[in-house]
Amino acid sequence: MDLTQEAKAVAEAFVAARRERRPLATYPGAAPADLAGAYAIQDAALALDGRQVVGWKVGRINPPDDARLASNRLAGPIFADSVVMPGAGQVPAMPVFAQGFAAAEAEFLLHVAPGWAGAVPVDDAATLALLDAVHIGIEIASSPYPGINDDGPPVTVSDYGNNYGLVVGAPLAGWQSVDFASIAVTVAIDGAVVGAATTATMLDGPLGAVRFLLGNLAARGIDAAGGLWVSTGAVTGVHPVTPGQQVRATFAGHDGVDCTIIAA
Repeated sequence: MDLTQEAKAVAEAFVAARRERRPLATYPGAAPADLAGAYAIQDAALALDGRQVVGWKVGRINPPDDARLASNRLAGPIFADSVVMPGAGQVPAMPVFAQGFAAAEAEFLLHVAPGWAGAVPVDDAATLALLDAVHIGIEIASSPYPGINDDGPPVTVSDYGNNYGLVVGAPLAGWQSVDFASIAVTVAIDGAVVGAATTATMLDGPLGAVRFLLGNLAARGIDAAGGLWVSTGAVTGVHPVTPGQQVRATFAGHDGVDCTIIAA
């Protein structure tokens, strides 16, 4: 079986498992060894899936994998039917694969305005000029395959970068000039704090994540001229969750965002 056939077979297995809300006890084929193979599977899955992509998640690749894979970040699609924009006081129910992998992550959500023509910005000023909104939010990371993260970044990439949903919280006041690293972010699960940090630990921060993503999409020939959300990376870490738990992410000096975890 050649790479194209193998990538399509793995993609078909992941797309079917997600549609049928069922776990995959083992990786469904030969696991990709590099990012080229991983994105080939992701691209094949996108072609099979057919749902509208309205954004992309960005995750970090830690040492020593970053050197081995020649990248310190990865990307995965976010589908329109998995994005929730709750009103004030509302707590959305976010599904996860209860027998797969499930986690919640506090993230800054940057929106690239419609009209991006494919040129990748080179600095923060040029990146900000492409944006039309910034919100706080929670990314729901979940996969039918429990080993999605343990098996390494190429495996994570191969199943949509491990994304399964996005809670878009309140707009970030003053985003045009805000210092992201000055905002302390805290995540609590069932009222107990499980993580606290700032974006100072996140490579070149949320704007750098946008630059990475636009470069990734341009290299893959993916058209994003219609605008897109960028979930820019877990500020406080990747926090495992189970159905029934309550998640709250707080962004000091701004607002908080909540969700309830349920089984898909």
